[in-house]
Amino acid sequence: MERLRDITQHEVEALKHDYNMSDAHTHQSQSPTQRNIVERLPELWYGSENSRQYDLEQRFLETFFRVQGRPAAMKNNNAMIVYAASIAMAITANYLRKKRMKVSLVHPCFDNLVDLMKHIEVPLEALEESWLHDPNKIYDNLKENVTGDAIFLVDPNNPTGFTLYQHGKLGWSELIRFAQENDKLLIFDFCFAAFMLGEKRVEMFDIYEMLESSGVSYIAMEDTGKTWPLQDAKASILKTSKDIYEDVYDIHTAYLLNVSPFILNVVTEYILDSEQDNFASVHGLLLRNRAIAEGILSGSILEPMQPEVNVSVMWCKIKDSNLKASELKDYLTEFGIHVLPGTYFFWDEPERGERYIRIALARNTQVFEPAIRSLRQAVEQYEKPSPLDWAARNLRAADNALLQASA
Repeated sequence: MERLRDITQHEVEALKHDYNMSDAHTHQSQSPTQRNIVERLPELWYGSENSRQYDLEQRFLETFFRVQGRPAAMKNNNAMIVYAASIAMAITANYLRKKRMKVSLVHPCFDNLVDLMKHIEVPLEALEESWLHDPNKIYDNLKENVTGDAIFLVDPNNPTGFTLYQHGKLGWSELIRFAQENDKLLIFDFCFAAFMLGEKRVEMFDIYEMLESSGVSYIAMEDTGKTWPLQDAKASILKTSKDIYEDVYDIHTAYLLNVSPFILNVVTEYILDSEQDNFASVHGLLLRNRAIAEGILSGSILEPMQPEVNVSVMWCKIKDSNLKASELKDYLTEFGIHVLPGTYFFWDEPERGERYIRIALARNTQVFEPAIRSLRQAVEQYEKPSPLDWAARNLRAADNALLQASA
């Protein structure tokens, strides 16, 4: 089967099929109160048309950071808005290239962070997520292993759901202390951070207050695209410390003037809606689908890993040491079932990712549940293939190859 070059290419292929559990974008339907927002779209359109861009931007930023519990992000008024997190990442990568910085990037993580830096030749090294698991060892682990000029973390991490917030303030304090004493730039991808809101397992506090009071240099990326079901209408934020803002801002304005005022207005309404229901419409679906998947997959070769934060993806370990994720992914594709192999997430050592697959949870349950049942059935057939099963699999693979060759 043709090998795709990155995760996004896998996700593009999956968009053609019903049982798409690859991309983490929001494909679920609207909640009752969100449907009310949809009914108000003409009102929001004309409201945007008759408002100043600056006012809509400030309303969006103030609402976003207030609801996130991070109001300190607004103190220096240096948050920049872009229309996608990948644009924020591209701007960040350009800054790193300009400053000739080497980056220590968390491992595993979503591979487009890697690609956006590699494409413009920003040097990388892996920062193992496991080095952050014990807050009392974070400083020493970083001191012993990190040689980069910048430390880049995804929190909560995609795909594992790990977060430094599980350590309270201690983990963050140790990271910041290391950056201060060793002159490191801190970079954060907070695109999954909204999934911590309403969580009872982690202590939430204003990380920007800690960053600003420490004086450490930092870049942070925030996003709305993975949280609300807006058919990929979204806005993202690029936030920096005061000392590097002008350099980053100069790159930002080379990319765009502004994000659609209408989109800002709509997204702000969705944030306010989630504030009203304490993110129940976000968490309820994900928790339900996670529980369904855990129940259906129980006893199979796929073991759902327990995240620190219930993010919108499920990281599963393959218990059969003879089965590789890339092989399983290809096999499932023959049944029209699309998941992601772990190889791309372990961007520095893809072989380690052969033990894992990632399943997206942000789907309507009436679509998700039959997809997981079909996944379990396919896995069972893979575990105990009969001669007829093998023949059918080989025939499907041959048919797929012929279709691809004639396309």
